[in-house]
Order: sequence, then structure tokens, then C-alpha cells
Amino acid sequence: MLKAILARQIDRFERLWGYDAGYMRQLLAASPGSFIRFSLVSGMVDAKAAPAEAIAAAKLVGTLAEDCGPCTQIVVDMAEAQGVSPQVLRALLAGEEAAMGADAGLAWRFARASLARDMETADPLRDEIVARWGGAGLNAIGLALTTGRMYPTLKYALGHGKACSRVVVEGVAAPVARAPLAA
Repeated sequence: MLKAILARQIDRFERLWGYDAGYMRQLLAASPGSFIRFSLVSGMVDAKAAPAEAIAAAKLVGTLAEDCGPCTQIVVDMAEAQGVSPQVLRALLAGEEAAMGADAGLAWRFARASLARDMETADPLRDEIVARWGGAGLNAIGLALTTGRMYPTLKYALGHGKACSRVVVEGVAAPVARAPLAA
């Protein structure tokens, strides 16, 4: 019964986002408890603690570190649904910092420096994030970066990774820069 209810939730998720959640089905089939705990991950990010552009930036940095396909696309789609402008999303995907805007650019630089373990760069950026959005904002950015990596990592680990694919913003293919993380 529980598996059937959860399977219907996956069905709705797939229809809503046009996303193949086969890896979620595999997780559910093997362990409903693991599926439930994993499904709580997206709720870890307090979407009100920092601007949507900043959260999207951190999540995209994390996702792009692990994936260049469907997981990146769903992050873009969800960010659009949260009101992040197509221009900001295109800039984030292309790595065009000057076009990201202040909030997205700050989170993008911080997330990249954090993943590169470049604390000389990350430390002052962290201070700026805390000055702008407080500890809750820093937590949201950090958790967005972390959760952005978790989904594609699990997907690939379970054998559902795909080759890179085109990412679309507002119906138009967007260039994706997969530059090294060094800041």
C-alpha cells in the first residue's frame, strides 16, 4: 500500500517536471524507508532564507559538478517556477558572472570556491552571505549546493546516469560551461 502511494507521487512528479525518475522508482522498490528519507532532502533548503537567484546558483553549481543533463534541466525548470529570470539562469549555465546579478553571482562564486576547497576565496564570500542574509541564508546556500549534488550522484550510482544533453531555458537551448571549479 505504501509503495503504491509513493509510486503515484513519483508519477505526479514525472508528469509535472517532464523528468524520468526511474532511479527513484528503483530506490522505492528496494527500500521504501530509504526512498522516504531521500525524498525529504529537497525540503532541507529554506527557500525563504536567501533570494531564489542565490539558491538556484548554488544548486546549479552543485548539480553541474555532477551532471550535465536531466538533473541540470530539472534544477533550471524548478528555478524558473520559483521566479528566477531566464536571463539569470542562462548566465549561470554559461558561467557569465557579469550577467548573473549580485545575488546569484555571490552564491555562484561562493559555491564554486567551496567545491574547489579554495577557502581563501570562500571565506570572505561566506562573510558577505552572512552579512546579507544571516546564518539562515548561509545554511540555505550550503544546503542548496549539497542537495544539488546528491540527486545526480545517486542517479549515476544506481545506473541511471545519461550522457550530457541540451539544457533549455524558456524554450531555448542554453550553452552550458563546464569549466574547472578553481576560482
